[in-house]
Amino acid sequence: MSDESRPINPDGSPPSLPPRLPPQRGGCATAFMALFGVALLLPGLCAVLFGVGAFTSASPDPGLLFLALLGLAVGFAGVMLIRAAIKGS
Repeated sequence: MSDESRPINPDGSPPSLPPRLPPQRGGCATAFMALFGVALLLPGLCAVLFGVGAFTSASPDPGLLFLALLGLAVGFAGVMLIRAAIKGS
């Protein structure tokens, strides 16, 4: 005799449990991520301004170009942090 109230998979194995949802992130962590991301955008903005100034000069300084690239990388990290805060887990 079989128990009709308990569903069985087509291959005869017992049903598996649904996957657990990841824990929700608190609103405070999301706010801190967004604020820190905005703070990281400021070096990126300065890098854009100094990079334009360095490229328009007759002989660009390699040190200034390196700092501009570093600032752009920090700004990109800020964009990714804001994106992660908005998107969630």
